[in-house]
Amino acid sequence: MNQRIYLQLEFRTRLRGSSSIIRRRIATLGAYSPLFYREPLEIVSAEGVWMHDAKGDRYLDAYNNVPHVGHSNERVRLAVSQALSSVNVNSRYITRMPIDYAERLLALFPKQLDRMFFVNSGSEANELALRIARQKTGNRGIIVSDFSYHGNTTALAEMTTGLTVHETLGSHVRAITIPDLGTCVEAKDQRDLTAHALESVDQAIASLQSEGYGVAAVIIDPIFSTEGMPTPGQEFISGLVDRVHKAGGMYIADEVQSGFGRTGLHMWGFQHFHRLPDIVTLGKPMGNGLPIGAVIAEGEIINHFAAENQYFNTFATTPASCSAAMAVLDEMEDKTLMGNAAVVGAYLKHRLESLRTHHDEIHSIRGSGLYIGIELSYEGEALGKYAADIVEGMKSLKVLHSRIGRYDNILKIRPPLVFSQEHADMFCTNLDIALHQGRCQ
Repeated sequence: MNQRIYLQLEFRTRLRGSSSIIRRRIATLGAYSPLFYREPLEIVSAEGVWMHDAKGDRYLDAYNNVPHVGHSNERVRLAVSQALSSVNVNSRYITRMPIDYAERLLALFPKQLDRMFFVNSGSEANELALRIARQKTGNRGIIVSDFSYHGNTTALAEMTTGLTVHETLGSHVRAITIPDLGTCVEAKDQRDLTAHALESVDQAIASLQSEGYGVAAVIIDPIFSTEGMPTPGQEFISGLVDRVHKAGGMYIADEVQSGFGRTGLHMWGFQHFHRLPDIVTLGKPMGNGLPIGAVIAEGEIINHFAAENQYFNTFATTPASCSAAMAVLDEMEDKTLMGNAAVVGAYLKHRLESLRTHHDEIHSIRGSGLYIGIELSYEGEALGKYAADIVEGMKSLKVLHSRIGRYDNILKIRPPLVFSQEHADMFCTNLDIALHQGRCQ
């Protein structure tokens, strides 16, 4: 759900003044602080894949990726509690947990990516990655997709193309369209689409160079979640990275959405394309609700930046945050949650493909693991309004999910990794009902 929808829904809620808690929220956080749903939910508790509201209703959570190993995970709770009961100071003192965690996290990456900075969020990670790339390359120019989001700092707002922001696109930013080979039937059409997309990359690079910015980096989410999960293909990604490298720039993989086994096939989204990033950024699911993120790169790149910047982060390297992050890895390993994402995700896609035979408005099923998109369109028309109705209909059936894409017409399924086949069946059964109901509205 994009920013303009958030604003419209919040404005309608403000006019209704439907509850005292919403009036208090507006009085403190403002009338335009985003909320989901036409009738927002007040959540009072959650566990596993379930969320409970103030009215006593229980909802299946098929949306939230922050509680990566499940809401209120016991192992995470105990780890954080133990750390808070012991010591919780910043990184300029030596404590073991940040070091232990860094060693374990880096072991999950290709050996070239052997150093890291701790940060508090995906926004901080991407902001720092830009600083590193600009210092290393001596350039300022940035390439992004033309419908993307990478965070909320000033620098990131100036390269935001997928949400409403006041800042205009920076003069040092060029936006390219990500090709979707899934829209092509013939191999020749795929080759032509890829060639056209790479021509736009060449034009973006030439423009940045001619205006004196040069190319510092291209930054992409490897599963292109905000864009609606198109299928760009290996040739395009390889061509994009090769061109950026040739121009002296760096490849930044934003793994806030795709990382930590979410896709089921790989631990990191960039591994789908077999091209090693220069910098990887992490956030959201890393601490299962505690704010922690990371910037991963080759030691020489990290050292080049650190030699000229006294960088530290007060909260991200505390033992409590790192204990939560370590517990996430423990849960993933002990419960084989990446494997679960692969198995349950494949099962869910199979069930959704079966639904597709009964619903002409389901144009395609995309994604992998436990990040799946359901494209709603009919006879070439993107059904954004219909998708919004389906999201609301599912909420009335006590199932939570959202929508993404340039036209807000792709239903987004992105649950905690403890989602099971039973939960997938519940989702599909209720989606079938919501789709039938949506036709009658």
